[in-house]
Amino acid sequence: MRINGFSGMDIDSMVKSLMTAQRAPLDKLNQKKTILQWTRDSYRDMNIKIVDAKKKLAQFGLQSAMNTQASTVTGNTSAVKASAQATASSATMTVDVTKLATKSTLQTKDADKLIVAGSSPAVTATLSTTLAQLVNGTASGTYELNLNDRTMSFNNTDTISAVLGKINSSDANVTASYDEVSGRFSIVAKDFGTSNEIRFTDATKTAKSSTFLDLIKIYTDPASNTDPDPTKNNVIKASNASVTVTSDGAAKTFTPEGNTLTVNGVVLTLMGTTTLGGLATITTQPDPTTALSTIKSFVENYNDLINTFNTKVDEEKYRDFLPLTDDQRSNMKESEITEWEKKAKSGLLKNDGILNSAIASMREVITTHLGDLSSIGITTGSYYENGQLTVDENKLKSALQNNPDKVLSIFQGPSGSTNSGIYNELSNKYDNTLDLFVKKAGTSKFSSDTNMIYKTQSIMGDQLKDYNSRISNLQTRLKGIEDRYYKQFTAMETAMSKLQSQSSSLFGTQASS
Repeated sequence: MRINGFSGMDIDSMVKSLMTAQRAPLDKLNQKKTILQWTRDSYRDMNIKIVDAKKKLAQFGLQSAMNTQASTVTGNTSAVKASAQATASSATMTVDVTKLATKSTLQTKDADKLIVAGSSPAVTATLSTTLAQLVNGTASGTYELNLNDRTMSFNNTDTISAVLGKINSSDANVTASYDEVSGRFSIVAKDFGTSNEIRFTDATKTAKSSTFLDLIKIYTDPASNTDPDPTKNNVIKASNASVTVTSDGAAKTFTPEGNTLTVNGVVLTLMGTTTLGGLATITTQPDPTTALSTIKSFVENYNDLINTFNTKVDEEKYRDFLPLTDDQRSNMKESEITEWEKKAKSGLLKNDGILNSAIASMREVITTHLGDLSSIGITTGSYYENGQLTVDENKLKSALQNNPDKVLSIFQGPSGSTNSGIYNELSNKYDNTLDLFVKKAGTSKFSSDTNMIYKTQSIMGDQLKDYNSRISNLQTRLKGIEDRYYKQFTAMETAMSKLQSQSSSLFGTQASS
C-alpha cells in the first residue's frame, strides 16, 4: 500500500520528486505531439480557407455572376419575366404567351372525395386513415399502382400518409399529395410537358389498370388516359407552352415543355398568358452592375486568402514557449495559460513550404494576366503588400461597358475554351495545394467543417501514431519505475520497523535484568 510509514517520511512526495526527472522524456514527447496536433489544426484552417475560396470561384465563374447585360419588361409585366445572359443581344422582342405548360395530373374529384367507409355522417379521411378504413375492411389485403414502368404495392394497413411516402420516394417521377380538407388525392408528374405524361404500365409496358387508383376513385382508361364517361375522368393531360416571339419584323412560335425558354440570349420565364393584358416587350441594354460586383468580390476573396497565407508564413515563432505540462498548468492562472499558449501556437507554419508554394502559384496566375488586368483597372499593390490586388472601379466599370467580352475572357477564358481564364487557373492551383494538405495533414479537399475528421493515412497521421506508440511504451516503463520506488520504500519501512521492534525488545530485556 502507498502509505507513509512510522518513520514520518512523506513517501508519496519523495516518489513524485524522484519521478519528476524520470518523466522529463515523457513531457518532451507529449510536447512534440501537441505541437504536431496544433500544426495539423493550422493546416486544417488553411485547408478550409482554400475550400471556401474554391467554392466562391465556382460561383464567380457562373454566367449569371458575370453578366454584363440587363433585360427590362414593359407592357404585360405579369405574363413574362426576363433575365439577360452574358450573350444576350440588344434586339427588342415582343412576346405573346397563348398557353402555359402544364403537368400531367391525376386527381380525385370533389364528388368522389375519400371518406371513412361506414361513417355517418360521412367523415373525410385523414392522413392517418388506413386503406382498409376506406373500404370498411372488405377489400383485398394489397393494392397495386403501376406508373411510368414502376410498380408499387400497398397493404390494407398502410395509412394514406404511408402511401404518400412510398409513392414520393419511388423513382416514378411523380409527386403524390392528399388534402384532408377537400378529401382529394392527387398524383402529379414532377416535370412539365407532353413527354412527361403519366403512363399506366407494368414492367413490360403493357397498359394496365390499377386497383389503387380505383380505391382512391381516380378513373381512367389506361390505354388512352381518357374515360368513356367524362363525369368520371380524373386525368388532366400535360401540355407544352406556346409563345410567339417577334423580333426585327420576324415572328417565331416556340412550344417549350416547361415555362422557361431562352431567345436571343434572354431567359424568358412565362408566368401567365397575354390574352387579357396584352403583349410583353423585352429590351436589353448593357449593364455592368452584376459583373462589377462579382469581380470586386473576387479581388476581396483573393486578397483575403493571400494575406492569410502571408501572415502565417511570416508569423513570429517563440521557441522558448513550448506546450505546458500538467504540472506547469497547475501553477498558472487561466489568463497566463491563454497568453502562453497564444505564443506557443504562433509561427507553427512559419516559412511553410506548402503555403509558400501556394502563394507563388497564386501570384504566378495574376502575373501572367497582369497586362490585361492593368488595362481594365486591376493592379498589384506596393511591394510590401505581398501581391494583393487593387481595383480602379471607374476604369473597370468603363471596360465592362465598352468591351465586356475582353473582361469576361480575362476571368473566364475565351468563349469555348476550357481550363483558361483567371478563375479556372486559380481553381487548379487551389486543387494542387489541397492535394498537398491532404497528403501531409489528412484534411479533406471538399470539406470546410472545422470539426472535420482527419484521414488516418497521411504523413502527420503516421507521425502521431508513432508518438502515441512511444508515449504508451514510455508510460509503461515509468509505471514500472514508480512501482519499484514504492517497493523500495516499503522494504525500507519494513526493515526499520523490524529494527525498532528488535531495539524495543532489547531495551526491555536490559531493563528487567
